[in-house]
Order: sequence, then C-alpha cells, then structure tokens
Amino acid sequence: MIENLLKQYFGYSAFRPKQREIIQHLLDGKDALVLMPTGGGKSMCYQLPALVMKGVTIVVSPLLSLMKDQVESLLANGIEARAINSAASETENMLVRRECAQGLVKLLYISPERLLTELPFLQESVEVSMFAVDEAHCISGWGHDFRPEYTQLGVLKEMFPDVPIVALTATADKVTRTDILEQLNIPEARMFVSSFDRPNLNLDVRRGMNSKERNQAILQFMLRHKNDCGIIYCLSRKTTESVAAYLRSHQFTAAVYHAGLSVEEREKAQEDFVCDRVQIVCATIAFGMGINKSNVRFVIHYNLPKSIENFYQEIGRAGRDGLPSDTLLFYNVSDIIQLNKFAQESGQREINMERLRRMQEYAEANVCRRRILLNYFGQPYLCDCGHCDVCQHPPQRFDGTILVQKALSAIVRGNSELTLRMVVDVLCGNYSAEVRQKNLHAIKTFGVGRDVPHRDWNDYILQMLQMGYVEIQYDRYNYLRVTDAGMDVLYGRKPASLAVPQREEEPRPRRKKTAKELQRKLELTTPGAEMEQMMDEALFGALRDLRKQLAQEQNLPPYIVFSDNVLRALSTRKPGSLDEFGETPGIGEYKCRKYGAVFLEIIRKYM
Repeated sequence: MIENLLKQYFGYSAFRPKQREIIQHLLDGKDALVLMPTGGGKSMCYQLPALVMKGVTIVVSPLLSLMKDQVESLLANGIEARAINSAASETENMLVRRECAQGLVKLLYISPERLLTELPFLQESVEVSMFAVDEAHCISGWGHDFRPEYTQLGVLKEMFPDVPIVALTATADKVTRTDILEQLNIPEARMFVSSFDRPNLNLDVRRGMNSKERNQAILQFMLRHKNDCGIIYCLSRKTTESVAAYLRSHQFTAAVYHAGLSVEEREKAQEDFVCDRVQIVCATIAFGMGINKSNVRFVIHYNLPKSIENFYQEIGRAGRDGLPSDTLLFYNVSDIIQLNKFAQESGQREINMERLRRMQEYAEANVCRRRILLNYFGQPYLCDCGHCDVCQHPPQRFDGTILVQKALSAIVRGNSELTLRMVVDVLCGNYSAEVRQKNLHAIKTFGVGRDVPHRDWNDYILQMLQMGYVEIQYDRYNYLRVTDAGMDVLYGRKPASLAVPQREEEPRPRRKKTAKELQRKLELTTPGAEMEQMMDEALFGALRDLRKQLAQEQNLPPYIVFSDNVLRALSTRKPGSLDEFGETPGIGEYKCRKYGAVFLEIIRKYM
C-alpha cells in the first residue's frame, strides 16, 4: 500500500535506505529519532505515513520559510497541507483550524512557540495522528542551532501519550541525540541513523589565502558554474557585503543575507534566491535552514565553520537532487583565532573548543576528506572516495627542515612576540610598520626567506601549526610560540617534512550555450553521440525555461514544479506519451495530469 502512495504522490517506485523501515515503525504507533543527511529524504519519513494515518500530522518547524516551502511542495503533489503562523492573518489561521477539526488537512506545520498556544485546541478538537519535530537538533543545548522554545516540547507526550513522536535532524552527535530524546520525553524511542555519505558532493579545501586571493579563487570557481545557483557562507556581516559586491562587479547576481538586515530585506533575498531571480546568496550561518531548493550546485565557505556539524549541514544544501555539486572551504589562521575567541567566550567552552579542533583537523588533513566526515558521524568508511581534493591531488612532500628552521628562528629571535603575519614579513624582508616598530629588521633572520613567495610562507606556517611545531598564544595577542617538538627541529635533532602548496591552474571556462544556440548547432552537426548529447542539453534548457515560466505563473519556486533531476530524466528519456511521462522518477499522478501535456509538447518539438 505505501509503495502505491509513494508512486502516486511523489513519483518514486522505491524507497531510499531506511525510509520504509522508519515509516512502518511510525505506522505501528512507536516513537523514533531519525538522523539523515540533508537531502537524504527525512521529510518522506513522516509525510507518507501522514497520508495513511487517520487524522492530522502536526509538524513542528523552526522557520516560516521552511513551513512555506514544505506546504507548497505538498500542495504541488496534491496533498492537503496547511500552516498556522504569524505570517498569516488570524482569520486565515482560524480557517485552517476549522479545516483541521473537520479532518480536511493531512499535515499541519507550526512553530514550537505557536504550538504551545494551540495545544488546548488540538487536544479538544483535532484528531492528531503524529507529531513530527523537524530540525530536532534545535531542542538540545548541545546542538549547533539551539532554540530555547523547543525545550518545552516534552509536554507533548504528557498531553498525547498515545500519539507517536518522530524527531528528525541532519546532524547530531551522541550527546545531542541523547539530549533530544530526554527533552522530548521519549527516552526509549528507536534511533534510525542513515548513511551520511553524499557521494555527489565534491569536497575541496584551500588554505592560507588572504581576502583578495579568496575573491579571485571564487571568481575562477564561479566561471565553472556560470549558470548555477549557490551559497557563500561568511563569518561576518561585513564579509557577506564585500563578497557580494565583488561578484556583482563581475556581472553575477548576488544577494546578501544576515541578521543586520530587516525582516523584509532578508525575506526578499531568500525569495529571490529560491525563485532563481538571484544566482548567489552571500550569507552568515543564519541562512539556509529553510531552503529546500533542489538545484543548489555549490556551497562555498569563505571562512572556517565552528564545527563539523555546522559544516556538514551547510554543504548538504548543495545537490539535494543527487546531481554532482561542488563544495569549497577556505581557511587561514585569522579564522582559527576568531573562532577560538568565540568558543572561549561561549557558555559551553570545552565542548565548543573540541568541536573547533575537529573542524580544524578536517581542514588541515592530508587524507581523504570524506573518510574524516563519515568517521566523525560514526560511519566507518574504509576506502578513499576519489573525488575530494586530497584524493584527486595527493600532496607531494619534501624535506622542509631548512624552511621550518628559518621560520622557527624568526619566532625565537622575536622573543615569541610575533603574529603569523609578522613572521612572514620578517622572513620575506618586508619593512612593515610592525616590523619597524619592534625593530625586527635588525634580527639575523630578517629577509632569509625572500626566495619563497609570501603566500607559500603562510601555507608552510599553517602546516607547522598542524604538525605541532608552533602554537598560537591566544592569551598573548595571538603571538606564535615554538613548542618542544619545534625546538627539536630548530636545533637539528629531528627533520621536518612539508607538503608542496597546491597551485591549481584553473581551466579556461567555456560559456554554456543557450537552448537556441544548441538548437542551431544541432542543424549543422552530423548524426552521432555528440549530436545526441547536444540535443539532450538543448532540450534540458528548453524544459528549464518552461519550468520557470510555469513557476512564475503560479508564484512558486521553479524546483517545486520539477527538480533538475526530473528535467534531466525527461531530456534523456524523451517520453512520447502521458503514460511514459508519468513513469519518470519524481513525477506523481497529480503532476502528471497537471503538467504532462505542456511538457510533452516541448519534447515533441525537439524530437
């Protein structure tokens, strides 16, 4: 039965791993905690049983944007879903209550704050089939997006003892998982942990770049993603503004999203991004939880995130449709210093410091990055992935003893009162204001590294930090200090190995051709595999244009009409009838009836 509903409403013939087991568990009336990566199919785990169960499934959601997105997606599939929230008038909310009481609604989305005020009404007038607590890490003080309002949700089990509760999240370590179950008053709930592997995500890390170098690297990266949507996460509001301005100056459409903007400005930025009116959003970590946009093709971290949990959830916003997508992480010493300060000043100093250390270890690693991520989340991964930067470009190592000794000597001769930037200035012989103020141009090490580029020295010193030869004195103006291990190298007792800095030459990008240009080239091309590939690309472009037009007419985000994955399948399969169109993965009966004829018309034109 549930397989039939899966095909009828969602257009899929088979469940993803764990989904069927979770759905049956909930249909049996039992509680659960579900951990699945972003884009792994969490929503299906409660949306499908909601269709089977008698009554209304209450979905607790932290953001208005997330509620809006989910409700629109369900309605687009022919499923009666509603939301009660502050964005609607009380008259509209009253009508939704009436529909729920009459049994006309299958899923009701509501914030934790609003749910608490609606509980008496739900208990008295609505047959509640299930509670689904989405983004459940918000309930835990140990989680990375703690929301105090969530902590009162333990009352649900007291008021509705026979109603199953499912908590869902993309990232939660063992401490957070236990806390979620205790806070929701379901300590015996069964825990389902899906694979955290997202093989379609390419992982890339670049270290030691200053702002100008990062911007140039982003520009080269963007030229490979000329027509793709993506998110750039920044640590500060000021950085989001400057990066967006830089991209606009190079003819990319970029919006800004951070807490310093008004609610209206933030909503406009998000709406423009979701509806493909803006290609890129430069944002602080406040952005993205409510984004179910399936065609995000890249996520860039301009700064080091504060934990692997944050990083993994944020990169998970790329490639939700399963198509290949890129992630790029920049970091340097200034990021480490700033995040260390935040962790020291937080109310959970020890655990936040440990999470930052693990994030730093990931960024500095010279082993397969996917193995590090999956092992962190308790999923043993015993082979290299082959498509992270470490696997694709294994670091070449060389005897760097002399270089390390030069840097360590500069630190010691400067009385351990040099920041990383000052050490590089001394080695390169730069007469900076700080060098002159501290009379560092007079020490013996001044200028001994002129033959090494400034950027390479930054890289080498980062490696020295990673290998434990130096450490940052966070309580002394972030000066560097040579450790005992560093002293062994400085005095020749042990050698030091360094990795050759990666200086990847970016390929000259080729502009993606429009559907009309591809159609024109088709007319001039002889039959064969190349012609068929061009035809697929031309058809995909035409289908994407049609999707955008239909979305604008209905005031919907384009991906809610169909995902890129569905359009790719259509452009490859080229169905010739409504039945064949409906067999395409991701197209349910409702969408087949609604959109089939108009899409088939375009497909026939290209055939």
